[in-house]
Amino acid sequence: MVRIVVGIAMVWVAVVGNGGGLVSAEDQARQAGSTAAVPGADAPQPPDDGKLKIIVFGAHPDDAEIRAGGTARLWADLGHHVHFVSMTNGDIGHWQYYGPQLAQRRFQEVTEAAKLLGTTSSVLDIHDGELVPSLENRRIVTRYIRRWKADIVIAHRTNDYHPDHRYTGVLVQDSAYMVTVPFFCPEVPYLRDNPVFLSSYDGFQRPNPFRPDIVVAIDRVIDQKVEALLKMESQFVEGGANGYRNPALDEAAKELRRRAAAEGFRRRFADIANRCRDRLIELYGEEEGRKVQYAEAFEICEYGRQPSREDIKRLFPFIGSSP
Repeated sequence: MVRIVVGIAMVWVAVVGNGGGLVSAEDQARQAGSTAAVPGADAPQPPDDGKLKIIVFGAHPDDAEIRAGGTARLWADLGHHVHFVSMTNGDIGHWQYYGPQLAQRRFQEVTEAAKLLGTTSSVLDIHDGELVPSLENRRIVTRYIRRWKADIVIAHRTNDYHPDHRYTGVLVQDSAYMVTVPFFCPEVPYLRDNPVFLSSYDGFQRPNPFRPDIVVAIDRVIDQKVEALLKMESQFVEGGANGYRNPALDEAAKELRRRAAAEGFRRRFADIANRCRDRLIELYGEEEGRKVQYAEAFEICEYGRQPSREDIKRLFPFIGSSP
């Protein structure tokens, strides 16, 4: 008996002698002492150098960069390690073409963005628009978090307009406890200390509005962040899945759209700063908090470790300094 899940292959084999139960291909590989066929078991690992380790999950190749690119750059400037994971390959995120060609292009775009943000990136080979909160995908997320030995995990909230966004949030929340359970995905060592899990900013109000527990001034890195996002021309210059439908773009027209996109991004991150002004003042002090022009914001998920004020200062060492 064989079952294949589209995007990530999962084969179940009936095994004689275990009461008619089903054993997954992962279990077979584990029993054979191999993790080569176990998705996520060979996810990247950071050096063990005492620096912070942060992993950010986005639904598509651009989401992690939009929501946490500035904070990632601030961490990277201090020598900390940040890894971005796109849960889907973005292969329908363009109005003109789709499939492997687009997936490859979007992978190259996030690779170029990572160079500017000081991060590393992974893109999972799951079709855009088809992410589901399956057990297999929960295992993949759990392995990525463990392999990265994460201190902080960031993802979407679970109330969002896009199903891939919602299910990225669900998968990460479903992993928030399992990363500490020794015999769930035992081929990757479990985490003895539960990370701090955070949700990235959004404006959705139902069933509950975003709560800005941690707000980071990104003024000093806004230029690098915007430049990194502009590397994603398939989305922000050509228009993405619901785009401009104008294939006759010359370089002058593209440049106009790059400028418009850059201005739009600056307005977006300025709006976050203004909406979270009270929290910025609490974290940075009255004088510095009012100076902040651009920000990223995060909500603490109640499922992971709950950080104290001292934890937040340690995990976000740039908070409180001049923007």
